[in-house]
Amino acid sequence: MTVRKAVIPAAGLGTRFLPATKAQPKEMLPVVDKPGIQYIVEDAVRAGIEDILIVSSRGKGIIEDHFDRSLELEHHLEVTGKTDELAEVKAIGELAEIHFVRQREPLGFGHAVSVARAHVGDEPFVVMVGDEIVPERIEGEKPFLPRMIECHEQTDASVVAVQRMPMEDISSYGVVDPGDWTADDLVRMKGMVEKPPADDAPSDLGSVGHYIFSPDIFEAIDRTSAGVGGEIQLTDAVNLLAQEKAVYAYVHEGPIYDVGNKIDYLKATIELALRRDDLAKPLRDYLDEVVSRG
Repeated sequence: MTVRKAVIPAAGLGTRFLPATKAQPKEMLPVVDKPGIQYIVEDAVRAGIEDILIVSSRGKGIIEDHFDRSLELEHHLEVTGKTDELAEVKAIGELAEIHFVRQREPLGFGHAVSVARAHVGDEPFVVMVGDEIVPERIEGEKPFLPRMIECHEQTDASVVAVQRMPMEDISSYGVVDPGDWTADDLVRMKGMVEKPPADDAPSDLGSVGHYIFSPDIFEAIDRTSAGVGGEIQLTDAVNLLAQEKAVYAYVHEGPIYDVGNKIDYLKATIELALRRDDLAKPLRDYLDEVVSRG
């Protein structure tokens, strides 16, 4: 079945970015001139997905407002002749069919995904965390989400996106126990473990917050008890699913930025600005000046 729906969990508190996230959702922090979550939605739309469910929580109504029409702002831009800005603002409300549901209790990432069950139904779906940006591919680079969807269609199985991580950082990730490789960038998983110590990690393949699931994941989440941090971990549900059905890991090469992390936030801002015709040269000149100061 074709992948038509995406789920974006965006219910977390964003404690890694305090105090900036004390009064605004981490997903709404601007990266250049767009909130981080808009990049996630645009990535899904480029891959042909136009039905998107955002799982939010109390205090995050601003996300819903962002993807809604703003008639007062549109009127102001129209009467002041700011036609480019008007077109850009209107386009946000027309990106996709975007739906919202709340995770009423902070029970973990796995639980947040389970909240999407009624919306997803019996279809495969994409999960994209609300604060990990994959820059749009430039010529010669392999497209990220379309390749994941291709892997799902080829295997008729769930797919977890991973990258090779430095072993000193591996304890921060869900880590894949790899089995047989079926392509240069695709390996069947024997299992998956959440945030293992480096000495116990089964590989250097760390999850990067993008998944394609069959509806079987919901039953696996139902059978998953609280794990690391006392929360229902999606990694534990994936591990359970991999014991019973085929689950694959897609190994992505290329930048992915966790913009809930301060260093990655800065990197993403620079990377995305350098890809823009209106910002690249002045930013590059400034960076050269900073570097020359030593």
